Amino acid sequence: MKALRIHAGPAARRLIEAQGLRPEDVRVVPGAAGGPKGLILGPIDRFLFGDWLPRADQPIDLVGASIGAWRLANACLDDPMRALRDFEDGYITQHFELPPGQKRLTAKQVSAQFGEGLRSFYGGRAQEVLKHPRYRLHVITAHGRHLLGREGRGRTLLGYLGAFMVNGVRRKALGGWLERVVFSTPDAALPFATTDFATRRVALSEANFAPALQASCSIPFMLEAVHDIPGAPVGAYWDGGITDYHLHLDYRTGPRGIVLYPHFQQAVVPGWLDKGLKWRHKATPFLDSMVVLAPSPEWVATLPNGKLPDRNDFLRYGNDLAGRIQAWRTAAAEAQRLADELQQWLERPDPGEVREL
Repeated sequence: MKALRIHAGPAARRLIEAQGLRPEDVRVVPGAAGGPKGLILGPIDRFLFGDWLPRADQPIDLVGASIGAWRLANACLDDPMRALRDFEDGYITQHFELPPGQKRLTAKQVSAQFGEGLRSFYGGRAQEVLKHPRYRLHVITAHGRHLLGREGRGRTLLGYLGAFMVNGVRRKALGGWLERVVFSTPDAALPFATTDFATRRVALSEANFAPALQASCSIPFMLEAVHDIPGAPVGAYWDGGITDYHLHLDYRTGPRGIVLYPHFQQAVVPGWLDKGLKWRHKATPFLDSMVVLAPSPEWVATLPNGKLPDRNDFLRYGNDLAGRIQAWRTAAAEAQRLADELQQWLERPDPGEVREL
């Protein structure tokens, strides 16, 4: 049983058939939202950023939302291997202590603890990310419009209800409620077209790095929105996965460039509100140059509880912190097979093993 499946769009398949896949072919690496599911990508991230991609020297755009943005920001630090390991360990062992007398934390309390964790992790190191010689980071956030322009219990609920309804009719109509705001490495152009959805680009800076990253991870109703990020339009900013769950973007890679996508599934779902809209899970011409590295369902079934780690595990394990940590550590350790199989395939790339995206 293979743990790893490789899927590719038509342009990417032609390139692989002609010459295999080389580190110098990669132009973009996306990082999806998805919470704990991203833990299984740790070994692949460490192989790609610690070994394989450094064998070439071309600039690479790293495009991330939510946990994907956090993963890719780590790859831009001076010691990416250590940062990626520290991130994995910190994410697995995270625990939000309940104050006496409370049954659950408020969004404000979760946001405060999460923000403090981000500042501690990246304290004094934002410039390492902003000035990386090769990697250009793009952090995607969802900026509220109209009712969602400011957070408030009633208006936020009504706003997201409206967003859900219009998105079901037409994805582009979601732009009336939320716009994609991308915080990018200074002077780095977006590596994708923006005709699909209302989009703004803002330069990343020392002042907005932490707020932008926190906003990209701020799940509505679970965390508070981040308001009035320095250098960006005023208003509320939420999880980038709402507008761009799996980064199904109109990538611009040039005639022979590749979008190399470590992902936790084959489907590249456009937005979080599209999860239940199966007809939007299919590949489009946007993904013609993409190679998706995803776990096989058969391998996933061998993991603890027969699935990838996910947020439901917080409920599943309840107060059994040790049980959840053990399950997540086991899944992350087993994911080394994904990196090992990828390395073996890259050494002897067999186009016959590449599936359609």
